[in-house]
Amino acid sequence: MKTQINAQINAKNAELFTIGELAKSASVNVETIRFYQRRGLLAEPERAVGKIRRYGEADAARLKFIKSAQILGFSLDEVMTLLTLEDGTQCDEASKIAQQKLAEVRSKLAGLRRMEKALSKLVAECEKGRGQVCCPLISSLQAS
Repeated sequence: MKTQINAQINAKNAELFTIGELAKSASVNVETIRFYQRRGLLAEPERAVGKIRRYGEADAARLKFIKSAQILGFSLDEVMTLLTLEDGTQCDEASKIAQQKLAEVRSKLAGLRRMEKALSKLVAECEKGRGQVCCPLISSLQAS
């Protein structure tokens, strides 16, 4: 019986992380976790009497969710909204948020393509105009 209880305790502790271990598991800084806690994105666990706070697998999963959403371009406010929908029953609302983000990304891509085209043209003009006193790139930027 005692061996079984010890095994349960060890299994439970194996799922618990210190804040440093949690940060390392998600490749973030400890201060990032504290910042997320202040923003309400991640709960701050209670401190056991005389002990340090321990984080579980659910905290690690939530932290990974936050980081994954950020990689996709979601702001922390948008992440907060997505976290309120995490029970999976509000897929339509989550889809609307993702559609808005996709529209923003496509708009940014269109802007980047315009910038690329303009810079490409200026670089080509610079290469044609070598040896001239006036650089076409600098002249173009000064005229803007």
